[in-house]
Amino acid sequence: MKEIEEEISIRKAICQAIDEEMTRDESVFLLGEEVAQYNGAYKVSEGLWKKWGGRRIIDTPISESSFTGFAIGAALKGLRPIVEFMSFNFSFVAVDQIANRACKMHYMSGGLLHVPIVFRGPNGAANGVSCQHSHSVESFYANFPGLKIVVPSNSCDAKGLLKSAIRDDNPVIFLENELMYDMMGKVPKKEFLIPFGCAKIVQEGESATLVTYGRMILPCLEVVTMMQKRGISIELIDLRSIKPIDTETIFSSVRKTHRVVLVEEGHRFSGINAEISAQINEHCFDDLDAPVVRVCQLETPLPYSSVLEAESIPNAGRIMREMEKIL
Repeated sequence: MKEIEEEISIRKAICQAIDEEMTRDESVFLLGEEVAQYNGAYKVSEGLWKKWGGRRIIDTPISESSFTGFAIGAALKGLRPIVEFMSFNFSFVAVDQIANRACKMHYMSGGLLHVPIVFRGPNGAANGVSCQHSHSVESFYANFPGLKIVVPSNSCDAKGLLKSAIRDDNPVIFLENELMYDMMGKVPKKEFLIPFGCAKIVQEGESATLVTYGRMILPCLEVVTMMQKRGISIELIDLRSIKPIDTETIFSSVRKTHRVVLVEEGHRFSGINAEISAQINEHCFDDLDAPVVRVCQLETPLPYSSVLEAESIPNAGRIMREMEKIL
């Protein structure tokens, strides 16, 4: 029997996931700046305050450290908070709460305490919001054992991964992108979850492997299409989950294609690509016919100028040039 699907935006998929989990579990609640009566800075929580009221959809002061600490305390008492950061750059104000409290409580208590909390919101660059609103935070938070990190690139993954995140008994960083909220995609109408640590092969290929996640899936798809027109098949992998990461899917693809390009919106130094490159070199060195190539944001705070911004962030042209080198 054919699965019934609906076409919805990533914004709507996230909202649906929160609403359904609030219906399923009365311990789930949402808090953050402007999430209630204003329906969220990006309208992700539209309609939730009207439906659930101020006890479960909570507007907070502009004080990330305080409302993050409040949510961690609520999680330790058995509730399941969803914390929205208006920009994940603002989470840096609450790093002590996230890094020294949320992700270490389970370990420090010998497994007695759980912190079932989701930190979510837009990550990385938007259009012309400059460097204090544009940093990609995933490699920073990946350095703290105890945190899981997921980055959806479409509506289906956004809904399935967020529902898994809300049900997880320990902290999850859920990274969205402001420029992707309006992107449409098919989502099953029935209940579904997407487990962490399972990458998705978006396009199968034989000539080279292209690994990415989040918004960078868009320029990578352009490259796959351009290469197809030249008779070259590229295997495209969407990680979806940064930590845990699905190394087996990556290794299997590299052993098949013998060439790999890694693409991330974050910076090159100590980035996610650096870790994946190290893993490939450790486990697939003899399978490589060319060096592992990384395409990242240039090593600078993101410029405000739209021209410089476009050059700083990985684009199809830069990815294509690197792909041509290894082919």
